[in-house]
Amino acid sequence: MSSAKNININLKIWRQKNAKSKGSMETYKLDNVSTASSFLEMLDQLNEQLINEKTEPIAFDHDCREGICGMCSLYINGRAHGPDTGITTCQLHMRMFKDGDTIFVEPWRSKAFPVIKDLVVDRSSFDRIQQAGGFVSVNTSGNTIDANATPINKNDADKSFEAAACIGCGACVATCKNGSAMLFVGAKVSQYALLPQGKVEAATRVLNMVRQMDEEGFGNCTNTGACEIECPKGISLENIARMNREYLKASMK
Repeated sequence: MSSAKNININLKIWRQKNAKSKGSMETYKLDNVSTASSFLEMLDQLNEQLINEKTEPIAFDHDCREGICGMCSLYINGRAHGPDTGITTCQLHMRMFKDGDTIFVEPWRSKAFPVIKDLVVDRSSFDRIQQAGGFVSVNTSGNTIDANATPINKNDADKSFEAAACIGCGACVATCKNGSAMLFVGAKVSQYALLPQGKVEAATRVLNMVRQMDEEGFGNCTNTGACEIECPKGISLENIARMNREYLKASMK
């Protein structure tokens, strides 16, 4: 027997026409929301109501709705991805809220993540950091070596896979009091630094990615640890320490 029920909620949602206009919190009332629905499905329901009222719907990011793509990016009741741990916004369900609750919904807040419209922010700064060095150059001439031919320590492989779990959602930046992207960059640097395939370009990679991170306007890390707590994939602060070591070694060459 299903334990789902319908609740009535009040929503205070950030509305902003574009990056240059001034935004504000707007209030909406939404009834008969199933506690079995996801947070994004609730927003779909609200937008359907707004469209029926001849009101412009709320813009928000989404894609896979399975916690994989990193597109959904909402600051809900003062927390990145909302009042749950180890999940993305699309994995948050309305059973986490009670009948009559007032829910505050905002976009990521960061100088490096300017608002495009309403709850949608521009995270192309992450793309530029990745393009600066988050890759391995591969010889595709036909003389490539099979990946399984290179033995890799099991502990290193596990740590690399854990770092590679980062989906680039930006929750680390949104929750950091400094707007730091070091958990994201640390994960991308660690992903390759732990594997032999990444050793060849290790020095240029970390120098270029950190330089690009600074140019994008992200803040520095002061080891508060909020990023790790709110990261939906549980990316460890150890990756920041590893990035710092890689950066120091590269700077001394």
